[in-house]
Amino acid sequence: MLLATHTGHALEAGLDEAGRGCLAGPVFAAAVVLPLDFNPRFLNDSKQLSAKRREALRPVICAEAVAWAVGQATVEEISSLNIAQASYLAMHRAVAALGVAPEHLLVDGNGFRPLAGVAHTCIVGGDGLYRSIAAASILAKTFRDEHMQELASAFPEYGWEQNAGYPTASHRAAIRTHGPSPHHRMGFRLL
Repeated sequence: MLLATHTGHALEAGLDEAGRGCLAGPVFAAAVVLPLDFNPRFLNDSKQLSAKRREALRPVICAEAVAWAVGQATVEEISSLNIAQASYLAMHRAVAALGVAPEHLLVDGNGFRPLAGVAHTCIVGGDGLYRSIAAASILAKTFRDEHMQELASAFPEYGWEQNAGYPTASHRAAIRTHGPSPHHRMGFRLL
């Protein structure tokens, strides 16, 4: 069972990102503040859920969260900063868009660039331990997948509607055949 809080603060925001290991597209991050009694069935790390379950949980999270927001960092920002710093930038943008000032940030992973005036705790595997991080992982993943589906309509040759920009064999084969698109991360090893 996932935990409701790490610190006991009512305004504890979970943070997670999606798309860090992709060859194409922006990196997305979500920040979510949940009511302490929020515990819908099947809430878990987005990687442990089917696409159908993630899509079913997304509107529940959005409707019942105290606050939620999604931020992103562009392919250009990933290239100029590096993927870790771009992920932190996307997280900072999500926190800035929350509409409430969180008292504490629970960050999935082992690194974060601190935000002035807001304490944080990094938790490796936090998306499988805390409800707010699990909810953030679901929002980051579903919003990013939706964005990649939109990009796929303009660039159907890369199969982004199925691979979401991740380095699958078919995605790498499409890059070999068609070359990179403007949405590919040129600083990454594409082939």
